[in-house]
Amino acid sequence: MQRIRVAVVDDHDMVRKGLLAYLITEPKIEIVGEGSSGQAAIEMAKKEKPDVILMDLLMDNGTGIEATREIIKFLPECKIIIITSYFDDEQVFPAIEAGAYSYLLKTARAEDIITAIEKAVKNEPVIEPKVASKMMNRFRTPSKLPHEELTERELEVLMCLGDGLTNQEISDELFIGVKTVKTHVSNILSKLHVADRTQAAIYANRHGVLRGKK
Repeated sequence: MQRIRVAVVDDHDMVRKGLLAYLITEPKIEIVGEGSSGQAAIEMAKKEKPDVILMDLLMDNGTGIEATREIIKFLPECKIIIITSYFDDEQVFPAIEAGAYSYLLKTARAEDIITAIEKAVKNEPVIEPKVASKMMNRFRTPSKLPHEELTERELEVLMCLGDGLTNQEISDELFIGVKTVKTHVSNILSKLHVADRTQAAIYANRHGVLRGKK
């Protein structure tokens, strides 16, 4: 029997070790790597080429969304299962748009995580019910311009990008942490369907999303 090659990425040691301790007892699963940051996830994926990655969202040195987007580019067959505490719009939709295959909450039972892994390799996504409900509601709403899907805070960050501010300058301007700025920027790129902050700045100026305007 060919085992499912799984990696676990989470910056909370207790969460990561807890997942690993359970997964390692499953005969169908082979643990091939672990990491505590988005960048570590990318490097590990290039080296080990796992079938499935359990990925946290908010981490230092690259978010789960950024890592998901990069990994899918060079390893499209890899199924990335987001496992997080967050189920708000700011996290859910950018993660799905980045290429996440399934979306679970950290409150999920261990057996449900195993089921999600097994289904992933069978091309059967698993979406937490609260998240599925949000997705259905989104599809029921009329189409909007991409920036109209941004939250108020993301709009503020986009306006700063339009002015060419760095992450540190945005942090100082909006009184939020640099890590939070990075998360907002990643979400903005995903929602606007642009590749980098330069393109986001061009979008902001083209659509008049500038400070003093919305």
